[in-house]
Amino acid sequence: IEGAALDNADPSEVGKKIQYVFQDPLSSLNPRKTIRQIMDAPLKHLHGMAAAERRKRIAEIFAAVNLREEFLDRYPHEFSGGQAQRIGIARALAAEARILILDEPVSALDVSVQAQVLNLLADLKKEFGLTYLFITHDLAVVEAVSDRIAVLYFGDLVELGPAERIFSAPRHPYTKLL
Repeated sequence: IEGAALDNADPSEVGKKIQYVFQDPLSSLNPRKTIRQIMDAPLKHLHGMAAAERRKRIAEIFAAVNLREEFLDRYPHEFSGGQAQRIGIARALAAEARILILDEPVSALDVSVQAQVLNLLADLKKEFGLTYLFITHDLAVVEAVSDRIAVLYFGDLVELGPAERIFSAPRHPYTKLL
């Protein structure tokens, strides 16, 4: 990542560079912790930020994902799926990661909320210079978010290339089938 090998990298350094956003936003948030506690953890443990600095950073991140600060003292079960997914994205951003691995991040959301989250992800990509590894089976989502596409068939890479080429001229039979 950014020219550095990962084979013997310090896990805490990798944790600063790569973060995950999971398919089911509610089950990926600790139900016993407030959103403030959830957001605070990566800032405290990965970056050693002081409390005042953490509060400021959390406010910035919440603004970036279009959430109100008053949500910070609530618990995960108090949020809709779209709000919970924004919190999951905010938690990943709190670590100041460069790469987000998004595992089916919109599949549990209804179509209108999916569009909002996809638009948010596009904005965040530009604002923070992020790279996404977006895992999904939804080709409409793939087309909306991807610059490059890798198609896997039973775990094997069968096609890799620019999104435009994959959609306009797929080469592998499985890609054509999709």
